Amino acid sequence: MDVVKEVLAKHQKELDKYKPITVEKHLECRLDVGTMLITDPNDFDDLELKNNKEQYLTALTRENTQLLINEIWKLPTERVDESIVAKLPEPTTVLPRLRKPPGPRPLTKWEKFAKEKGISKKKKDKKTYDETMDKWVPTYGFKRAEAEKAKDWVLEVPQNVDPNTDMFQKKIDLRNEKVAKNEIQRMKNIVRAKKIDMPRSGYLGPEAASSSQLLTAVTVAKSSTASVGKFQNKLPKEKEARGLGIKELIPGGKRKQSHISQTPEKEANLDLIKSVLNKKPKLDVSKAISMEKRDNRLAREAEGENEGKKGNKKPKGKGSRKAVGKKSKGNRGQRAPGKKAQAGRKRR
Repeated sequence: MDVVKEVLAKHQKELDKYKPITVEKHLECRLDVGTMLITDPNDFDDLELKNNKEQYLTALTRENTQLLINEIWKLPTERVDESIVAKLPEPTTVLPRLRKPPGPRPLTKWEKFAKEKGISKKKKDKKTYDETMDKWVPTYGFKRAEAEKAKDWVLEVPQNVDPNTDMFQKKIDLRNEKVAKNEIQRMKNIVRAKKIDMPRSGYLGPEAASSSQLLTAVTVAKSSTASVGKFQNKLPKEKEARGLGIKELIPGGKRKQSHISQTPEKEANLDLIKSVLNKKPKLDVSKAISMEKRDNRLAREAEGENEGKKGNKKPKGKGSRKAVGKKSKGNRGQRAPGKKAQAGRKRR
């Protein structure tokens, strides 16, 4: 009998190691098998939690896990690579996110235009038949450049172009310019998608930009208003950007300048009226004196002719007394304007 008791006791100890798969709860737990989540609404046993905290929490976790595994085994299963796999249903619990979900990717400038015009993307054929070369050539990609060279082995020089111009190099430069323009447009699309404010002059910050680039960025920013910068105040000793491409960068620089100025219209009209009414004739003193001298000389000549006509007597002798020697006026004559007066009569 003792042997039987020992065997039964040993078996009971082994059974105590394995807990039963049935779990009884006062309130039914909420299960979301899709996210493998279980929510236990039952209250804690404060006495057990205070006395045996670790053991109580371990037992509670084991029971809730057992309930979740029981529900998983009720799902349809299949064998994959010698393993039994259960197919989980769609989750019903909405889990919170740290950040909001990303929105749809913004359309590029070309995609917006294509959507408005109803342009759909068509798949290009890899090869097209070229009638000039009489063979099939690749439309893009591998050996496309060789086909272009073989086709355009001679280029016509237009009449308005210098005959010595290398049209092949001009074609290469034009292609490189288009590639660079497309690359700039691609970078602009990236900046627009990330909603980064960036001036048109390509300002990269004070550490990477030079003084001329900073000056260009300031000029473009000030002229980006509706009045093309007419009402933007300038800083003391501020300079305007100069150089190639400045006019193309400034928005509205190609159109005619507006007649609007910073001065109000009433003040501008009053200044115009004052300038017209207060205008005085310019007086040229030297010209007036020369004209007065000319009039006096003509008057004296006319008076001398009249006296000669009245008495046509010739003077006696070789000449008149006045013609022989003139008596000085003793510094009493009329002096020329602007000429300094002499201190006295010069002695010889």
